Amino acid sequence: MQRRFVRPDPKPRPSARLFYRSDLLALDMNDWIAIADVSECPSGMSIERLAGGRMVAIANVEGTFHAIDGLCPHQGGPLGTGPLCGTVLTCPWHGWQFDVTTGRHRLSATVRQHVYEVRVEHGRVLLRLADNPSPRVESQA
Repeated sequence: MQRRFVRPDPKPRPSARLFYRSDLLALDMNDWIAIADVSECPSGMSIERLAGGRMVAIANVEGTFHAIDGLCPHQGGPLGTGPLCGTVLTCPWHGWQFDVTTGRHRLSATVRQHVYEVRVEHGRVLLRLADNPSPRVESQA
């Protein structure tokens, strides 16, 4: 029996983009999507939501909402389900801590989560999805 090996195509092909319901809402609202009701995330708490195929952690710090990438870079833990103390959100799996206002890891300045723009309108928390989220690890200059 003779085996055939197929060489991978050297030219990258554009991948098919999956559209989620939130993507359609984002198109109608200039990249802003309603992600939660204000009542779903009381002050001092955090929640997680799926927005445009991305897991997002939403934190309410004394009435001000913040949103960061919801997957912990350590092992993919759900940041939005972790405890919030002040502006520090802790991953429930292994204790990695991030400042929700900057996305920075508490111990390593080079590790950071993408921070999303957030606003509140008519009792809804709105999130602006960026086209290219910032990298999780910054290069040191």
